[in-house]
Amino acid sequence: MHVAIIMDGNGRWAKKRGLPRIFGHKAGADRIDEIVRACPSLSVKSLTLFAFSTENWQRPRKEVKFLMELMAEKIKAKILQMQREGVRIRFLGDRTVFSKKMQNLMTKSEAETAKGQKVNLSLCLNYGSQNEIVRAVRNICHDVYEGKLQITKITEDLFARYLDTRELPPLDLLIRTSGEQRISNFLLYQSAYAEFYFTQTFWPDFNAEEFARAMEDFKQRQRRFGKIN
Repeated sequence: MHVAIIMDGNGRWAKKRGLPRIFGHKAGADRIDEIVRACPSLSVKSLTLFAFSTENWQRPRKEVKFLMELMAEKIKAKILQMQREGVRIRFLGDRTVFSKKMQNLMTKSEAETAKGQKVNLSLCLNYGSQNEIVRAVRNICHDVYEGKLQITKITEDLFARYLDTRELPPLDLLIRTSGEQRISNFLLYQSAYAEFYFTQTFWPDFNAEEFARAMEDFKQRQRRFGKIN
C-alpha cells in the first residue's frame, strides 16, 4: 500500500505554544520517525512525505535556511538507522537547485539504503506536481526528438514512467494534517484515484495512533475506480 502525507501545521503548532516557527519544524521532523516505524504494522509499504515544495522558497530567507540545515542534519543522522530498520529512502523533486553538498548527501543516502525492503520512504524536496509534469513532458519531447520514442507510443502508463514517482506503486491514500482541505500541487497526476483523508491535527501531533485511525477510515472506503460494485 502507498500512502502520501502533506505534513502541514508546523508553524501553527509552534504559534499556539508561543514559540518561533522553527520549533514547529523541528518537532515535525522528529515526528517522521514514529510514522515510518508504524508503517509495517499498518501494511504500508510505501510512504511519501511532502517536505518542501517548489513554492516554499517564497518563505522568509531565515526560515528556508533553517529548513535546509535541518533536513541535511536529519538525513545525515538517520542513514544508519534506516539501514538497520530496512527503510529505503528516495528523494523526489528537482534537486538541481540544491547545493552540491546536499545533492551528494541525497545520492549517498539513497545508495546506502537501497537494500531496504520494509518501507519505501520518499521525501519530496523542491517538489511541485506541475513542475514534475512539465519536466516529464520535456523529457518525453526530448526522446521523441532524438528518435527514441514514437508519439503514438505515448500512453498514460508511459507518461507515468517519466514522473518522479516512476519506481513507486499507485497512490492509495493521501493524508493532509492541520485542517486544510487542498492538495497544494502535490501528486496531482498520481492522485487520480487516491482516497483523501483530512485531519485537524497539526503534523507535530500526528502520532502512530492518529495514523492508525486514518488507515482504519481508509479500510471503510469503497474504491470502485469508475466501475460499479
